[in-house]
Amino acid sequence: MQVKSINISLPDAMRSYVEEQVAQGSYSTVSEYFRELIRLDQKRKAQERLETMLLEGLESGEATEITATDWEDIRQAVRSRLARRSQANGQGR
Repeated sequence: MQVKSINISLPDAMRSYVEEQVAQGSYSTVSEYFRELIRLDQKRKAQERLETMLLEGLESGEATEITATDWEDIRQAVRSRLARRSQANGQGR
């Protein structure tokens, strides 16, 4: 993983807070603190996307019962995807 620097400016109160988090041992470096904030933001946005998709699915129409054939079609689609992924990763040999 290539690492590049980003410089940011913070008001004194924010800078002190970040430095305090590092000093308390919550994070080993200021960079680690900011990386964790970014990870949490990414997770939050992924959760929001998932919730949006689930709501869209719920609101997409009247529910119908899934049959045994439907489940088998889903299983086969998943098997096919996994096989393609394995082949693409060089594991299908």
